[in-house]
Amino acid sequence: MGNRRDFLQSTLLAAGAATGAAAGSAATAATPASAPGALAGAATGTHHGPMTRRWMEQRWLLDNVIRANGIDWDQPRSVLYNAPCGPEANADFAAIRARVQKYADISPAFEAAARRREAIAREAESAGNPVWARENFFIAAILWAASQWTFETNSEHNLANNTRKRECYLAYARLADHRVEAAFVTLPGGQRLPGWFHLPPGYTGGRIPAVVSIPGMDGFKEGSVAMYGDRWLSRGIAVLVVEGPGQYEAAVNNIHVSVPAWQATGRATMDWMLARPEIDPARVGIVGSSFGSMFSTIACSAESRFKAIAVANTCLEPGCHTIFEEASPTFKMRFMYMSGITDEAQFDRFRRDITWEGHVDNLRCPYLCIGGEADELSPLEHTERMMKTMRGPKQLLIYADARHAVGGVPSANLGPSPSAYAADWMSARLSGKPFASERWFIEPSGRVVKTAY
Repeated sequence: MGNRRDFLQSTLLAAGAATGAAAGSAATAATPASAPGALAGAATGTHHGPMTRRWMEQRWLLDNVIRANGIDWDQPRSVLYNAPCGPEANADFAAIRARVQKYADISPAFEAAARRREAIAREAESAGNPVWARENFFIAAILWAASQWTFETNSEHNLANNTRKRECYLAYARLADHRVEAAFVTLPGGQRLPGWFHLPPGYTGGRIPAVVSIPGMDGFKEGSVAMYGDRWLSRGIAVLVVEGPGQYEAAVNNIHVSVPAWQATGRATMDWMLARPEIDPARVGIVGSSFGSMFSTIACSAESRFKAIAVANTCLEPGCHTIFEEASPTFKMRFMYMSGITDEAQFDRFRRDITWEGHVDNLRCPYLCIGGEADELSPLEHTERMMKTMRGPKQLLIYADARHAVGGVPSANLGPSPSAYAADWMSARLSGKPFASERWFIEPSGRVVKTAY
């Protein structure tokens, strides 16, 4: 019973009688230290998976919603996973969307596509075609990572897919058109956060600006830097993308989410950056998307050496009631895994501490926030209140009619491009250029209405 799919097939009825207590066992196995791409310190021992009341009660409804609306029933994840791969992967994701008819189909669909791409990559490398090999290794890594999305235990299955992901991404790194290195950021106490460090194509030396990039709850480090035309690298900005406490491979290694852990992450990532001879210590920013907006805000509030911070697709509701109690039940299940807490009542007490309150008062560096007017996971009122609380220079962009994943609406299509604007904004801040503290409302026509803070 290594993942939720197996768990549900065998114990759903029993779980209902257990009143939401964690059930089932997850046999775990450490990733062998000698295996290619193995992550030092991989989790050992048993981790029992979470279970929530809403998951048990709404499981049938979730499958019906997926059958009616597809794999992107709540967020455009397949689109976001497809984007860094480029058009070559379009057919893979189209096939995955067609195959997924219920929640249990998700991991097998991604795994089948990943195996195919990995086989193509190895054949291409053997044939002496390094460009074709690297493209397929990259796509395979993204697909293997996406297959882990539905796991909420450190099962043998999860660990095996994690190893395949790392092997493929390391193979891509060997062949990439720019320098890519495996990175490990050490926290107090010795835990190591996994990441990847990227230098821009054509880098020949000298100190350059950089960003620490924090993915969202369902994001992962492999998909945070595009294979070609990445928005940061294209602007001459190096990237350290890190899976912080609770995120993806950190959770695999039993590094759990908490506010103190994310405060420590802010300091540790900056220390890591400043130890690199390629990085200008006066030009380091931090960026975060979705739940990464909360995490990066907390991290930056504890580390004054960051030059600027930019967040988008916000999760800034203190205590996170909406995303965990009103949105898809998968979010709460995933975050419970990230926290290492399997009891729902205990988790509900824990989540009250996930907040920017009492932290952003310390922020003085420039802050950019991009959000949707109709964000269904984190109501806009919480973002507005946080921005008013902050004392430093700040800019808030709100896109009319946009939901949590800002895009796909006229305001985002006709107004400033959210991703391009954030990259240009950060580049300007790392260069020391001034800006006005303003709230921008982007109307459906693309017209920008500006109000001074």
